[in-house]
Amino acid sequence: MLYQLYETQRALLSPFSEFASATAKLYSHPLSPFTHAPGSQRLSAGFELMHRLTKEYEKPAFDINRLQVDGTEVVVQELVAEERPFCRLLRFKRYTDNVELLNKMRGQPTVLVVAPLSGHHSTLLRQTVQTLLQDHKVYITDWIDARMVPTAVGPFHLADYVHYVMDFLRLLGPDVSVISVCQPTVPVLAAVSLLASRGEVAPRAMVMMGGPIDARKSPTAVNNLAMNKSIAWFENNVIYRVPPNYPGAGRLVYPGFLQHTGFVAMNPDRHLSSHYDYFLDLIRGDDDSAEAHRQFYDEYNAVLDMPAEYYLDTIQTVFQDFALVNGTWTIDGAAVRPQDIRETALLTVEGELDDISGAGQTRAAHELCSSIPAARKAHYDVVGAGHYGIFSGRRWRELAYPEIRSFIGRHSAKAE
Repeated sequence: MLYQLYETQRALLSPFSEFASATAKLYSHPLSPFTHAPGSQRLSAGFELMHRLTKEYEKPAFDINRLQVDGTEVVVQELVAEERPFCRLLRFKRYTDNVELLNKMRGQPTVLVVAPLSGHHSTLLRQTVQTLLQDHKVYITDWIDARMVPTAVGPFHLADYVHYVMDFLRLLGPDVSVISVCQPTVPVLAAVSLLASRGEVAPRAMVMMGGPIDARKSPTAVNNLAMNKSIAWFENNVIYRVPPNYPGAGRLVYPGFLQHTGFVAMNPDRHLSSHYDYFLDLIRGDDDSAEAHRQFYDEYNAVLDMPAEYYLDTIQTVFQDFALVNGTWTIDGAAVRPQDIRETALLTVEGELDDISGAGQTRAAHELCSSIPAARKAHYDVVGAGHYGIFSGRRWRELAYPEIRSFIGRHSAKAE
């Protein structure tokens, strides 16, 4: 019922949002006579803010079309390498007329970036992909909004996520390295473990960034909520059926709008201050700062629905049973044994100020992967970085990325 009420509210607010947008332009467009009226900048700024607070945010595009590689501009094309009901595997293919650079790019390591299925779209990792493309052939998992998947397709469990990752790793071949950001560190470690246990070729390197490998260590507010509420509580309070106006009508999901409410509730003062600053930037005519605000919130406010069974599996397995670290996790009857990983190199990355995955949670992978030689393991703390700072922004580019690039380079097939 809550989902239907939300959809009704959204439908009612949509005309008001468009009216606010049009009125903002009426008081700011240089050809409008109202632009020169007293207080026009404040009126325009106020209506623009109202528009952004009431509009619906669609999934943004990656919009990675060009980038610099070794000082030369190359063209980037986004391709679908594999398509599944709940995920598309995207490839960012680079093109150039420079034969020497083209040959160099062909020899660079292949990287699979496993994006989180935890509320935001995979475009949240846009800066991660842009930076990696300077030195790697890059693929990324692009998870589908569950409300867009018909119920006839069937459910999607945490085990299905692991199988997707295993299939993508097989598809990309033995020379691939895998990078998991936040939530997927757990299923990626499970996928690589199962490949190793079966004697299949595992990735050259796995980089785990800010994820809850062992959520018992330095628990955050997010961890505490997942640990202290029963599965029945989550089923009764955050799981709803998709309304009939979507292809996935009737599917049980954890709605994106509820997740977004939780994101905002973690730091309400920060978001309130950010929107007030945006209002002031509009009044002052600070277009650069206003555009930066728009870009951030266009991404931050665009959320997706998660399949209910996948979400509940994750709560149970990762945050309540701690099945990975306790050695009790089985998938299709096969035990998940990180200790069977021997050939894959391991790098863990944590943010000093991460309030989503606490200190030590990701680093715990080293103890679990006990058969990987010490020479093939490394850990890096990103000083001054919060959760998002380890994969986007200045600290990602200047601190985290050089470490990751060097680590993958050392353990890639071409380096060996």
